[in-house]
Amino acid sequence: MEQVNNECCPTFLPERWDEKIFNWDHKKFIKASVPTFFHIPLPPMIGKRVTRMMKMAEDSKKLLDDKEEILLLFNDPSAFRSDMYLAVTDTVSGAKNTTLSGTFVGKVFDGAYNAIPKFMKQMDTYLAKQDKKASDYYVHYGYCPKCAKEAEHNYMVLFARVD
Repeated sequence: MEQVNNECCPTFLPERWDEKIFNWDHKKFIKASVPTFFHIPLPPMIGKRVTRMMKMAEDSKKLLDDKEEILLLFNDPSAFRSDMYLAVTDTVSGAKNTTLSGTFVGKVFDGAYNAIPKFMKQMDTYLAKQDKKASDYYVHYGYCPKCAKEAEHNYMVLFARVD
């Protein structure tokens, strides 16, 4: 197993997320958005937004205690915007608070960011074998770009909403 600098990202454990079902009932998140150009975000903007979201959650003591349980989900409602959802334990003052509810199937992939459309097709095939169909997708990256390079893996979890 690769060892990652734990100052930044915890070691990603694929078995925690791969082919698992998650039933979320008003799971709490804070939300931010970044502009994208045909689904390609500007990396400095993502880093700034993520840092701001993490600081807000930490300052309010609403960030999950277990670093391995922290979820930062990305969802692209259009080719020109990406929404980010950071899981929190409760309402965060000054943040855009929201919840997600439903049944989600997680599947882990390892590859380049631009392979996400291919991974979505693989996920659709996986779901079809279970008579399920995704109505939306959320992506959680196991590592930041620096830690992915260090670990020599670019893990991502596709969460398919199936209800």
